[in-house]
Amino acid sequence: MPLAGEWRPGSAGRTLSDGNPYSGEVLTEITLAGTRDVDLAYDAARDAQRAWSCTDPEERAATFQRAAAIVVQRADELADWLTREIGATRDRAAVEVAIVAAVTAAAAEHTADVVDTVGTDVPDKENRVYRKPAGVVTVISPWNFPMYLSNRSVAPALALGNAVVLKPAEDSPITGGLLLAKVYEEAGLPAGLLSVLVGKGRDIGDYLVQHETPRVVSFTGSTPVGRGIAAKAGVKRLALELGGNGPLVVLDDADLERAVECAVFGSYYHQGQICMATNRVIVDASVYGEFVDRFVELARALRIGDPQDASTQIGPVINDRQLDGIRAKVTEAVAGGARLLLSGEPAGPTGRVLPPHVLLGDNYTATAAQEVFGPVATLIRADGEADALRIANDTEYGLSSGVFTRDVERGLRFAQQVEAGMTHINDTTVHDDVHAAFGGEKASGVGRFGGRWVAEDFTTHHWISIQHKPRPLVF
Repeated sequence: MPLAGEWRPGSAGRTLSDGNPYSGEVLTEITLAGTRDVDLAYDAARDAQRAWSCTDPEERAATFQRAAAIVVQRADELADWLTREIGATRDRAAVEVAIVAAVTAAAAEHTADVVDTVGTDVPDKENRVYRKPAGVVTVISPWNFPMYLSNRSVAPALALGNAVVLKPAEDSPITGGLLLAKVYEEAGLPAGLLSVLVGKGRDIGDYLVQHETPRVVSFTGSTPVGRGIAAKAGVKRLALELGGNGPLVVLDDADLERAVECAVFGSYYHQGQICMATNRVIVDASVYGEFVDRFVELARALRIGDPQDASTQIGPVINDRQLDGIRAKVTEAVAGGARLLLSGEPAGPTGRVLPPHVLLGDNYTATAAQEVFGPVATLIRADGEADALRIANDTEYGLSSGVFTRDVERGLRFAQQVEAGMTHINDTTVHDDVHAAFGGEKASGVGRFGGRWVAEDFTTHHWISIQHKPRPLVF
């Protein structure tokens, strides 16, 4: 049964083999979309959006309440697909499904019409500013948290009265797109409002971005690709969540047991394949030795293996290209002066389960200049609080960050000096909340997801003034 808005067969005339990264099992073959499919999707979106934007807000809200209920009802099925398609461990998959349900339910809060009345110096003039849907939104999503990172744009964009054309990543077409389409179809979303195009970036990526129809492009992925989108999109609004190089700072008064626990979690959760991952653990010299010993001990105890096994904590890296890139960065770091304290050879049927790696990066400039996006942590010694702040900010990225201290006010002062979109005090860098402002600074992107902030990306403002009595017009 065709899904809501999904175009098939694709005009590209080729197929994508979607496989299980742990076992190598082929999950399905999908016909790839081409530029003709992009045109069809945008035409349908443009036509459907006009009526949708005029739909009663309560009716739109009910659609998302039904969709959230469907996600909850089918949670086990959705989580199983995440485990099979992207190698998410069972607990990790359950977390993603729960946050998908949360962001879907939260979207219902965005459906109300908004109008602001603002002051004026003109006699008998009334100023109103209406929030209006932007129109058609293009969403290009990644493979690492595919269902959520697609839906955090799809749900609010639709709720605000837009139509969406979604291109999921080639490694996660089912969890990143087709399952969402099925959920919204079952929830009663009108046809044409959500189209899912499974295609190669080199075939349709530029065409999607440069097309005249969309008014907004929402992209989550690497900084180089994001820069390319910004150069090609033309006069469109951009919502970009790009790469990170997350620092977690451990000050001299930190609770070391909790800091180590959070640092290990942030470094290795979902094999480190998260934009918010703790890429650099920056530790005050006074506690550095003890911290390193505790960190290595806890990292060594992590259980690797089949993500279908409930006891597994680290599963497979998504594909061979990603694995090769991670290992190359470790080799580069060691050549640059880092010491490798913990490592191991890839395991599993496809050889993609990489054990936790720990690097000591005293020469931090040689080891921590890039996002690894794998199960690799770099521990860096800092000579006091000021040096720790300098190291934390010494990167082109500014997404997520963290600081540990028993003095919350000290932590707050430190956090306010970190050049990042998000800083968490006494917690892991890997944290999202559908009610808060999620996003980055510097090369980590523009715009914010979550809460009331996401509405700014997917709406525009229409100023309408009313002159209640004639006013003098002076040349």
